[in-house]
Amino acid sequence: MSSAPPNTPPGGMPPYPPYDPKTQWRIYREQQKAAWRAQRESWKAQRHAWKASYRGAYALRAPSLVGPIILVAIGVVGLLIYSGRISGQQFWSWYGHWWPLLLIGAGLALLGEWALDLRRSAPVHRGGGFVGVIVLLAIIGIFAAGWNSMEPWFGGWNHNGNGFFNFFGPPEHDQDQQPLSAPIPARAVIDIENPRGDVSVTAGGGSEIQVQAHEVAYANSVPAAQKIFDAEKATVTVNGNTVLVKASAGEDGRVNLAVTVPPAATVAVNTDRGDVAVAGLGNGVTVDAPHGDTQLNTITGPVVVHLAHGGHDFSAHQVNGSIAADGNCSDLTISEIRGSFVQNGEIFGDVHIEDVSGQVHLHTSITEVDLASLPGDLTLDSGDLRVVEAKGAVQVATHAKDVDLSQIYGDTSVQDRDGRISIEPAGSYSIDARNGRGDVEITLPPDASATVNGRTHDGDIVTDYGLAVTGGANKTVSGRIGSGHAKIYLSADNGDLRIQKGPAFPPSPPSPAQSGAWPPPPPNARHLKTSRALPPQPVTQ
Repeated sequence: MSSAPPNTPPGGMPPYPPYDPKTQWRIYREQQKAAWRAQRESWKAQRHAWKASYRGAYALRAPSLVGPIILVAIGVVGLLIYSGRISGQQFWSWYGHWWPLLLIGAGLALLGEWALDLRRSAPVHRGGGFVGVIVLLAIIGIFAAGWNSMEPWFGGWNHNGNGFFNFFGPPEHDQDQQPLSAPIPARAVIDIENPRGDVSVTAGGGSEIQVQAHEVAYANSVPAAQKIFDAEKATVTVNGNTVLVKASAGEDGRVNLAVTVPPAATVAVNTDRGDVAVAGLGNGVTVDAPHGDTQLNTITGPVVVHLAHGGHDFSAHQVNGSIAADGNCSDLTISEIRGSFVQNGEIFGDVHIEDVSGQVHLHTSITEVDLASLPGDLTLDSGDLRVVEAKGAVQVATHAKDVDLSQIYGDTSVQDRDGRISIEPAGSYSIDARNGRGDVEITLPPDASATVNGRTHDGDIVTDYGLAVTGGANKTVSGRIGSGHAKIYLSADNGDLRIQKGPAFPPSPPSPAQSGAWPPPPPNARHLKTSRALPPQPVTQ
């Protein structure tokens, strides 16, 4: 009988082999390596199957023709612009309007290729690298469209018709046209038409019209410039009492006109892109200048100005007659007007008006001002409206501006919000001042006579007079100053009311004379602006 293994209990099973950690770890590691090799082989098999399927599905690769066609079109257009065959500005204006046709054409071309590919026995994979070019051209088209809509407001980089998109266009050529002259009736009706270029009109001492034209052309050669010169020459046509001065400059040129007319002539100036300067006329003037500065000096008779777009200045000085202006402008400068001044339109710059004997009316989308007359001055900018010395009724309606009215010889009405109102009447005149959010302050002269009523919400009331102030958060003020002749009503929804005593003002100023010779303006007067229009030039016979 064989003996049992060592350490075997009586009648029991033999024990397990002794535990070896190194052996167990080696077995585990071999199992993990085998599993990883199996997984890697499975991935390789799947990848090979996918590549085989892809090669079978896209056995035929063909590039799209849309990309090369676009590149060829860009090259052709660039060559035509560089060679002067087409105007760069005209092309970009057209492209800004019609750039969506590029997307439509590219889409139709892709649809045509797709329809042809359906007839192939094997599927075709088309390249799409041109998509980035189309996106870039679409962005440029959007920019060009925006520039077309904004250019009337900003006028391009300059007035010469060789604007932003033609900045690297053909070089500039210029020449003086032979001066023109013709006898005309003393009271002739003169119409000056110049689509591109400045116009300067002055009154001469004779009974003839004189025209000097300075021509500008943008071309790559002298012969090409000469063709432009021949097409844009200025002409003078006399038909009885009617005179037509006309220049025909196109987008590849411009003509600056200096015109001398009899003092009693009636003049109308129409220029699409250019500055206008008129001086010395005795029978009024009509100006239509939507894309240029307008400056008028020493005019007798009615003045009518059509500004149309913003971005350009309008100034008028020493006008013995009324001025009616409509349209948008940048800076507005008016002085020494013996008549009324009316402006309707947006004003994007600063306003300075002084010495107007008649009504002053300003109307914008934000501010409306009506003054019976303005012996003093008015200034207006983006945040402030200030009037010093106005005669007659004053009415102001605005918002987001501080309103400061002083030395007012008449009743005053002001409506404002998000600003401060300050009024200093020059006597016992009625005041109606209402402010949405902001303070209201009035300064009355020593001899004031008024009945006062006012209210405020979440504000204080401060008064130098013995007026009754009542209320808590909602305060009111009422009472009589002197005999209570004038009526004063003040209101501030969220602001303080201040009623204080001030100094006396001189008596009401006399109305300015309606006629008479104008003295020459002082040099560098602060209310005068330098015109960019062509200065008057002597005409040689």
